[in-house]
Amino acid sequence: MARDNKLRTVVMHDPELDDINTIIRYLLYSNQFDTEGLIYSSSRFHWKGDGKGTLFYGESEHSNYGIGPIANWRWDEGSRFFEDAVDIYATVYRNLSVHAEGYPHPDELRSRIYEGSVEFPGDISKDSPGSNHIKKLILDDKPGTLYLLTGAGQSTIGRALLSIEEEYKNSSQWKNVYEKISKKIIIQSFGDQDGIYASYIGLNWPNIEFREVATNIWGYFARKVVQPEDRHYLSAAWTRENISKVGPFGEHYIVWGDGKQLHKNDIADFFGFSRVTVEQLKELGYTPWYGGVEEPGSWISEGDTSMYMNLLDNGLDAHVDASYGGWGGRNGKDIDPNGVSSKDYSSSRWFGAAQRDFAARLQWTVTPEYKDANHHPVVEVVGLDSMTVKPGQTITLKAIVKDPDGNHLTGRWWQYEEAGTYPRKVELLSVEEPNTEVERTYPFDIPAPGSPEIDKLIKSEIEVTSQFTVPTDAVNGQTLHFILEAWDNGEKPLTSYKRVVLTVSR
Repeated sequence: MARDNKLRTVVMHDPELDDINTIIRYLLYSNQFDTEGLIYSSSRFHWKGDGKGTLFYGESEHSNYGIGPIANWRWDEGSRFFEDAVDIYATVYRNLSVHAEGYPHPDELRSRIYEGSVEFPGDISKDSPGSNHIKKLILDDKPGTLYLLTGAGQSTIGRALLSIEEEYKNSSQWKNVYEKISKKIIIQSFGDQDGIYASYIGLNWPNIEFREVATNIWGYFARKVVQPEDRHYLSAAWTRENISKVGPFGEHYIVWGDGKQLHKNDIADFFGFSRVTVEQLKELGYTPWYGGVEEPGSWISEGDTSMYMNLLDNGLDAHVDASYGGWGGRNGKDIDPNGVSSKDYSSSRWFGAAQRDFAARLQWTVTPEYKDANHHPVVEVVGLDSMTVKPGQTITLKAIVKDPDGNHLTGRWWQYEEAGTYPRKVELLSVEEPNTEVERTYPFDIPAPGSPEIDKLIKSEIEVTSQFTVPTDAVNGQTLHFILEAWDNGEKPLTSYKRVVLTVSR
């Protein structure tokens, strides 16, 4: 499924516990990205201070507790969560490289770790190594969109842009520089966690595409929106077997009741406790904002993971447009199985496949031989000569799917109705091979479980074909989205996709 060119990314985080989990998952997919930077950044929830004891008189999360002015908030001196994650990545790099091409060398990642605007929330008054690095990337002539991904605030991005504005605004180059930047970068952010998008970026750089990627399924409240069939992926049993017990990354992954705490005396981080009540946590001085205590060993959060999930090279091409939809959701609502239009469902519908994929990649980290792990089915769409269709035209969607491990495959085409601009469902008919009737005579002679006869039934290469007629009421320019979804039956099952977008032309 490898793209011709990797997507350029800069990843920004603050030291929130779920950001650690987000970084772990990102590094397992880092073979799909040209990671240009890993940058420490502040937010209203975490800021480092200037190290001089300077008091901050503005507002951040601390204000909610009636505290202040203070010199720092929920950021311990010496915090090095990016370095820690890359150090672990270095220990599994060789194994990962056996299973997929393109994983960056650990030293390459280490060389791209920078400290951004971390001192005070929403402060874009001075440069930092991180903001200077982003400035350099924004101004370079390297082709391709530059995705600025932040699970923290946007002050490091804001400072880079402000520095460019200060340098070029009164020059003859300003118009070209402004237009270049507005077309070149896309900001994907889990909210506006320091107010800089609203107060500076959005006002002064309105043509820069901003994608709000906050989701509930990847956050602390995933249990409220997860689909019933996927609820076990949040459980202690599944998490322990497929994540926590699997290699050094699994051990590093933060779960309920694991005894870990990122910052000393952090009254908002009580997740490391097990078998306590909310009232007991309050008596200890914590503020248990979550509202309960979950099973030890179970999912806590990967709150910011959705900032890169739609960039993954899984065949959904969700990076093309914010309306397309993918593992990170989309900028619209999807219709859930109960017929309810839901923003949450646009991300939660993919959660099971994403978790299985994560589990498989974690397994790669401890598996030195290619043959001993599962790998993704390879999908190729064939026979579709044009992406432009006419009303009344019969269209055949055909894909060839192959499994590199020889596992049995299953596939289907389906219409992603909400992602298209044609407002109704089309009748999509599956073109299947005719069933072969087996003639049975008594006494029966059938193979027992474990018989080699079962191997003859394994289909590690399949053809998946469906047909539909373009609606006669479709108007010029409307789009129809179709997804080929194929999965194997490996021990850690994996799913691959291919999206076909057809445009109506009358």
